[in-house]
Amino acid sequence: MIASAAIPVIPRGVRLHEDKVRGNWVLLAPERTISLDAIGLAILQEIDGTREFEEIVATLAQKYDAPAAQIQGDVSDFITGLTDRRILELSA
Repeated sequence: MIASAAIPVIPRGVRLHEDKVRGNWVLLAPERTISLDAIGLAILQEIDGTREFEEIVATLAQKYDAPAAQIQGDVSDFITGLTDRRILELSA
């Protein structure tokens, strides 16, 4: 589980990109392209490198009228997966 005060950061060289040809959003990283579903896109759009994990979860819970506990687990799993693949970073 990610600490509440951890700040997810999209590192230099990685960017969110709208693929207009295919009509979807992708995350571009060195030598990788990751297609995003609506949930992944919603999470990544909240990551600005300044907001804490807890704030991102609260915003998504309010935006989608869902329990924060459920959102927290999903967001944590998503961010952890990308962090393990060195596509996102966490700062304390």
